[in-house]
Amino acid sequence: MSSPVTAGSSARRRASIGAYIRLTKPRVIELLLVTAVPPMILAEGGWPGSALVAAVVVGGALAAGGANTINCWLERDRDRLMRRTSNRPLPQGEVEPGRALWFGIGLNVIAFVLLAAVANLLAAALTLSATLFYVFVYTLWLKPRTVQNIVIGGAAGAVPAMVGWAAVRGSIALPAVLLFLLVFMWTPAHFWALALRYQDDYAAAGIPMLPVVRGIEATTRQITAYAMYTVACSFALTATGDLGRLYAISALVLGVVFTYRAFALRRDPTPERAIGFFTLSNVYLTLLFAAVALDPFIG
Repeated sequence: MSSPVTAGSSARRRASIGAYIRLTKPRVIELLLVTAVPPMILAEGGWPGSALVAAVVVGGALAAGGANTINCWLERDRDRLMRRTSNRPLPQGEVEPGRALWFGIGLNVIAFVLLAAVANLLAAALTLSATLFYVFVYTLWLKPRTVQNIVIGGAAGAVPAMVGWAAVRGSIALPAVLLFLLVFMWTPAHFWALALRYQDDYAAAGIPMLPVVRGIEATTRQITAYAMYTVACSFALTATGDLGRLYAISALVLGVVFTYRAFALRRDPTPERAIGFFTLSNVYLTLLFAAVALDPFIG
């Protein structure tokens, strides 16, 4: 039987590990990986090999987790002002800020080495560029200064679509660019719905999110517009000839649901509808990329 001292030490160790994991924002990582693997299958025309997929999944998760950790380090003071983020590890004092920063940097170094060794240098460089863009362009420059922060900054979250393709082909082609644009256009509608739900938090932290600066009506109008841009990008993929009937039908059905819910939010912009659209947007993107992954096998 373990002593109380040993049991207490073990509990503290588990709590510390859990705090570091929370810094990486695992739910965000899941969505990024959803957009990385299907382009690999599309580029290969089938399964690209378990070792390569594992390298992209692990490397992508490490890089995204590292970027999110650095983001938490940079925004620790603002996070204290927002109810949604005040329980994160750094505002709560669960992790020392300096250790969090080095943890985030270390994850990105490991990710770069892994992807360069198992995939190729282009995939590794694209992954690193996403982290640098997210940290320096979005977090430090855009987010505190402009309502267009998530529009431009969303490019960082769209890069995994090109990483997956590059890992297989060693180059970038039109389908990879269109997948990048699809995620790029999807991001503002997705994130502004969350901002509608938590606009008081963003106002308290002094972050110029669209609902705070322009109001609810302007935000829902932009959400509807970007939802339609997203659906248009999804249809553009069918023109490349790389995807077939399964994807086309999926894009049509999912696109109708996605735009319908965007218009419903515009008609009745309650916090409940906003968070409902936010959740639906995750489902939309996941199912659409699942169709990208399945289509080569069906074809």
